[in-house]
Amino acid sequence: MKERILVVDDEPSIVELVSYNLKGEGYDVLKAYNAKEALKLMEKATIDLFIIDIMLPDMDGKELCRIIRERKKTQDKPIIFLTAKSSEFDRVVGFEIGGDDYVTKPFSIRELLARIKAIFRRMSYRTTHVEESKNNKIMAQNLEIDPDKYELRVRGKNINLTSLEFDLLHFLAKNEGKVFSRAELLSQIWNDDYGLDPRKIDVHIRRLRMKIEEDPSSPQYIITVRGRGYKFRDPEKDLSHPT
Repeated sequence: MKERILVVDDEPSIVELVSYNLKGEGYDVLKAYNAKEALKLMEKATIDLFIIDIMLPDMDGKELCRIIRERKKTQDKPIIFLTAKSSEFDRVVGFEIGGDDYVTKPFSIRELLARIKAIFRRMSYRTTHVEESKNNKIMAQNLEIDPDKYELRVRGKNINLTSLEFDLLHFLAKNEGKVFSRAELLSQIWNDDYGLDPRKIDVHIRRLRMKIEEDPSSPQYIITVRGRGYKFRDPEKDLSHPT
């Protein structure tokens, strides 16, 4: 079945350019020129990936992202932001509200397609390896990571994660104690051949800590190893202080 992508942008030329190239790559494409149209399409169709312009005429694209993340049907679907803004602040805000990637206008359509393919490769890898993960829950103190059901429970409570957040947490947890550099995580999780940006990792780690740590400022599970990267630890096994 073709992956379905919803393109949301108030510039018809951008929508047509992106849609034309996506269809050329074999994707099913839906188009919306504002947030209201996008929300209607979300109700009618299953969307596998969203491409959203941050500056929409009727609603901030970031607010549309929040709505997508709040709805059970779409809460784990990947989102790529399109925007004319290029500051570090805008990129960080985009990630913190639930965006998976960020492409700045004017952008290379080749780069956008590469990022989309990287996201779908990650999702495909996860699907094809689900059998290997059955009955292979990872338990770490108050965390229960279930790769079969694609669920996370913290102190017995289900926690909503985006697909990218879950993949990042699961990868670190199944490699407990091993330190990964930001570049290694970008390669493993994003399969990103374009625009490798270490800030992606830092922001997504921060989001994960907000969801799993009792005190995100003093993390017990995802530990920063200064000058090297990040590792996962089980506090019940590792009594050493985080670095």
